[in-house]
Amino acid sequence: MAVESIPVGFDAAVLRRSGSRSSRLSDYWMLTKPEINVLIAITTGAAFCIGSPAPIAHFPWVELLHTLLGTVLVASGAATLNQVIERRFDAQMRRTARRPLASGRINSSHALWFGISLSLFGIVYLALSVNFLASLLAALTLFSYLFLYTPLKRRTPLCTLIGAFPGAVPPLIGWAAARGRLEPGAWALYAIVFLWQFPHFMAIAWMYSEDYARAGYLVLPAGGTKERFVIWQSFAVSLVLLPLGLFSWVTGEFVSSYCIGILGLGCFFSVFAARFAFCRSNVTARQLLFASIVYLPATFVLMMLSKK
Repeated sequence: MAVESIPVGFDAAVLRRSGSRSSRLSDYWMLTKPEINVLIAITTGAAFCIGSPAPIAHFPWVELLHTLLGTVLVASGAATLNQVIERRFDAQMRRTARRPLASGRINSSHALWFGISLSLFGIVYLALSVNFLASLLAALTLFSYLFLYTPLKRRTPLCTLIGAFPGAVPPLIGWAAARGRLEPGAWALYAIVFLWQFPHFMAIAWMYSEDYARAGYLVLPAGGTKERFVIWQSFAVSLVLLPLGLFSWVTGEFVSSYCIGILGLGCFFSVFAARFAFCRSNVTARQLLFASIVYLPATFVLMMLSKK
């Protein structure tokens, strides 16, 4: 087969415009932080499946898709608006300087309206297609993340604690979407994500401590309290996750084999948290970060598959 060539006189500007549009779409996609949205979608979807009373033959797949879409839209809007607020500080950090807003590839006013549109559409979408409780939880998460956690990052190391509250809400949204109310099982899932965030973020804070300090973020305390702070928020918290993971099994919500799996995952996470807590380095921090990214989705998928 003959290969067609570009005709003589073809305007090369067409190719440049096409490439520019593709690059612009990629930049807007980056604003939504898709890698974080994957974890949000997994915890939200798993919580929906765990909380749903419907048998598999009549599982509400359409409602699940509505829940995931609405939640991810709000999360994408929150991620975009967070970068609008922090664009000047992101530009001072090596790991974030290439972000679309920090590097100036996207106008801040355009990103602002993009983030507002995603957020509002997601909240309204959840209210109309799922239920009011799921929509309310998403709205509360958005506002607390932007107006509590985000400004506190430059004022106190306790920002991690404050940010963990809205950061753990996705499982509540999933459960509320399935049940229309919040029950003890939903709060158990919330507690797992709430505690998981501390070792996860400690690993990131340690790896990029110089970057954060350069931009004026107070994510780790100064002086001798820094080491104790890291130990408590990484290893100590990981130990609490072990009995917490067993809570649902004890209440009879999952098959007995779940106990073995959740203990294995908890021990796996605790080993890496201990290595980091007592041998603090960028290597052990990176290993803990990897372990945290494995632990959370694996735990929620295990719960979903082990449901009676």
